[in-house]
Amino acid sequence: MHSFGYRANAFLTFAITILALMCAMASLSDNFNSPSPTSQVQVLNINWFQKKPDGDDEVSLTLNISANLQSLFTWNTKQVFVFLAAEYETPKNSLNQQQNYLGTFMGTALPESLCPTCFVSIEGLLPHY
Repeated sequence: MHSFGYRANAFLTFAITILALMCAMASLSDNFNSPSPTSQVQVLNINWFQKKPDGDDEVSLTLNISANLQSLFTWNTKQVFVFLAAEYETPKNSLNQQQNYLGTFMGTALPESLCPTCFVSIEGLLPHY
């Protein structure tokens, strides 16, 4: 018959093969997820706009932001980092870009009643730096 070493080798090889197959299936299953987050941004007020001495523009806005991030959360996603990006034109520059970090949201692929952080609503957002 086969020794203990042969049987342990066969068992471990089979177990690692099954584990690799399960990892491949889990990785491929994430390709079928098509995230479709929705959001709305409303500018409530332009608090001030000024030109700085170095030529840059500086603006302070008050915003209302609401977003449904539930489709971003899958079995493999536990945390989402959210940024707000703005692009605008001025007579001097054809493209200006600005990004602000809004926060880190944690959740799961569950309904709103079980995952309240998947639905973001920020009212009266002012810059904090």
